[in-house]
Amino acid sequence: MQPRNMSMSGVVDLAAVKAAGEAKAKAEQARAQRQEAGAGGASAPASPLVIEVSEATFESDVLQRSTEVPIVISFWAEQAEQSKQLNAVLERLAAEYRGRFVLATAEVYANQLLFQQFQVQGVPAVFAVIAGQAMPLFQGLAPEDQITEVLDQLVAVAEQRFGIVGEEVDPGAAPEPAAQPPRPATPQELALSAAHDALDAGDLSGAVQAYRNVLADEPANAEAKLGLAQAELLSRVQGVDAGAARQAAADAPGDVQAQLTAADLDLVGGHVEDAFGRLVDTVRRTAGDDRDTVRLRLLELFEVVGPDDPRVVSARTALARVLF
Repeated sequence: MQPRNMSMSGVVDLAAVKAAGEAKAKAEQARAQRQEAGAGGASAPASPLVIEVSEATFESDVLQRSTEVPIVISFWAEQAEQSKQLNAVLERLAAEYRGRFVLATAEVYANQLLFQQFQVQGVPAVFAVIAGQAMPLFQGLAPEDQITEVLDQLVAVAEQRFGIVGEEVDPGAAPEPAAQPPRPATPQELALSAAHDALDAGDLSGAVQAYRNVLADEPANAEAKLGLAQAELLSRVQGVDAGAARQAAADAPGDVQAQLTAADLDLVGGHVEDAFGRLVDTVRRTAGDDRDTVRLRLLELFEVVGPDDPRVVSARTALARVLF
């Protein structure tokens, strides 16, 4: 069922007329008490914007508190997926409204008395309590824009009829749960971290060996495969005269080693498609062991760039056409 477009007129019973005056007085008294506590150097902890209510806590958490801030009650059940989806939306909206209402969630099977007192027909079902007076809001999962419309009306009625506005709360100011102690690193994680450190420090031979050690224990470790491919690539171009290497490749298209070196330099220089194209062409021109050497180098460069890169996908297709 969709939320009703409620003007809120008529939903508060006659007893609420008297309750309105009492609610205003209680709200003012509560604010004064908080101000006095603050002046004395004591500060009460910030009230949460979302609470789990039970029959035992209903009077203090809902009835009494509703004299200071509108309370939205969401009845839900574990096996009712829509009710959990609605709670997630309401929790986010409670943060966005920053204290203009408080969300109280009540699991129906654990709170049968509340379920009966509110005459809930099914879940999800949402009610409001203002100044101790309950009123239905809507039942069923509804579009967020309609929910916010109802909440806006609820906040307006609470202020206009009862003088209840709530106090602004910064959701980000709530204390975070205590941090869990860090999980000790496994020997494989320590070895991988050492390999990364060696690569970052420019110790290429050390990085190559460290990545190989990781892969000896975990042959499928994708992070170690990538690190090894990067370290070996950088090792191959270290100290190479780029100009001379490129000229050698241009002068001798059939020189496999010259083409491999030029392709490495292309990749390190960011010319990915040039590197792939050069090696695909070399595979086309070679046969036997030379072809296999070039093919394996091309697969290594694919690892460096990443299998999902569109340039790798395109080059794989080109390589397949050459081979088959």
